[in-house]
Amino acid sequence: QVQLVESGGGLVQAGGSLRLSCAASGRTFSSSAMGWFRQAPGKEREFVSAIRWSTGTTVYADSVKGRFTISRDNAKSTVHLEMNSLKPEDTAVYYCAAAAVRRVGIGVRSNEYDYWGQGTQVTVSS
Repeated sequence: QVQLVESGGGLVQAGGSLRLSCAASGRTFSSSAMGWFRQAPGKEREFVSAIRWSTGTTVYADSVKGRFTISRDNAKSTVHLEMNSLKPEDTAVYYCAAAAVRRVGIGVRSNEYDYWGQGTQVTVSS
């Protein structure tokens, strides 16, 4: 069983920064890619960023490009999301997700990920 645990959320003023982390565990954890999604109240879950374990290839939503940076630590099975220049519209619950090893490429849709964390709240005040 794969477990994903997010950390690092909190309350920050507009223009500030936060660093989210997602630690993956499980007896034989392996996946092809890790992604971050977010869901604001009353809105659908949306893609934020993703990274492939093997190559480090990354992809970002246009809304966060240039402000957010995703990285991975293969040895620790951990993925980070560095969020800078935060805006009130970044307020949401942020979810970490893992794609099964059989999947190719980097998914940007929720249904391309097989395991999910519980989420961590990010609130940006204006």
